[in-house]
Amino acid sequence: MSRTLVTGSAGRLGRSVVSALAAAGHEVIGVDRAPGTPADAAATLPADLTDLGEAYQVIARFRPDAVVHLAAIATPFSHSDAVTFRTNTQLAFNVCDAAVALGVGKVVVASSPTVMGYGAPGGWTPSYLPLDEDHPVLPWNAYNLSKVVAEETVRSFARTATATKLAAVRPCFVIAPEEWEGAPTQSGHTVAERLDRPEIAGVSLFNYIDARDAADMLMTLLDRLPGLPNGEVFFAGAADALAREPLAELLPEVIPSTAGFADTLTGTTPAFSSAKAGELLGWQAKRSWRTELS
Repeated sequence: MSRTLVTGSAGRLGRSVVSALAAAGHEVIGVDRAPGTPADAAATLPADLTDLGEAYQVIARFRPDAVVHLAAIATPFSHSDAVTFRTNTQLAFNVCDAAVALGVGKVVVASSPTVMGYGAPGGWTPSYLPLDEDHPVLPWNAYNLSKVVAEETVRSFARTATATKLAAVRPCFVIAPEEWEGAPTQSGHTVAERLDRPEIAGVSLFNYIDARDAADMLMTLLDRLPGLPNGEVFFAGAADALAREPLAELLPEVIPSTAGFADTLTGTTPAFSSAKAGELLGWQAKRSWRTELS
């Protein structure tokens, strides 16, 4: 039985990841200072992983086969810029450093689609659509800058690690199961409100993913990680957009600078491509707002 340590285990995505891993037979160790880690976890520890010594202590105590690092300040502007940047970058470095030094076989670190830079006050124009992992990153705030640093941290350790395989994942706007029933999403709006008012979801280019699909992607990545080049980055998103109308029509209305680029998004095509995950992992999202929304 594989032992997998999940940081941020009480979070919107972490809860689904813990439950999915446990259901698949993993011994799951949840690490989160907040309450709410599912009872499926074999153990839960409220550790402060921004402290390098604590990060080493946690890894040394549990000796996991794999680490899924989700812990972070999860939304831009919810804390001061200095706190957001320091917390997220320190967490990523400490977890990678401790895991590599102590011989953990697999490490997956959560990044964010916001590294693309959309929503910048001075405007944003994509190089092309749909966005994929080769598109330039254009961070403009402390949160998405911290996620670019987290990805570079993964790549840095991947260049020298001999016993550890690492990867980073950019999960789209995560929707937890209860949010399909009307609970507020991380933006404070319901899913129905995001659909009914395109200007809300349009800020993030209408991206989303069901938390259970994201958990499935992370499990698939852990399985396939030994056969991949070290330090890969993957988008993980739903196969459609969180929008009632085609993005070819909606995107230019919400973000005029996408006019022309959005023409490539035919039908229900989303603005973010998960094709790389499909090609290298054989993964694709199963759930859609069309099937899940109550």
